Amino acid sequence: MKQSSNDNLVLRANKMYEVTIIKSFSAAHLLAEIGGKCEELHGHNFKVEVTLGAPDLNSEGILIDFRLVKKWLKDILDQMDHQHLNDLPFFKGKNPSSENIACILYKEMQDKVTESGVKMLHVKVWESDTAAVTYREDTRIEVKGGELR
Repeated sequence: MKQSSNDNLVLRANKMYEVTIIKSFSAAHLLAEIGGKCEELHGHNFKVEVTLGAPDLNSEGILIDFRLVKKWLKDILDQMDHQHLNDLPFFKGKNPSSENIACILYKEMQDKVTESGVKMLHVKVWESDTAAVTYREDTRIEVKGGELR
């Protein structure tokens, strides 16, 4: 986003509780047409962080039952664990990159999470100890004057 020196960026922040569940899985993949070693079959021990949020707690004083979120995430990751990701329907027509894994996990979790009264905030996928990607939707930055970008 380009801004002039007169623009003041404002991030709107309301109170928010967040829950993050972390799980891992191992899988092989190859990334077509990106060049380098990643075009060859290789594997990762992926770590996945799913973060949900809502402004208020439920009547039991919790955001959401951790067990539900863990089960939903496990059900999806079990389909990827110890698989060749390129062969899975999730990745038909797309590279099974960490970026696409994060997006798919977000979208697969979103309906269940929304039905439970909380919001998907983001999914982070670590492909190594030093490299991760984050996928989120509905990120807004307000520019002074009310224009959203």
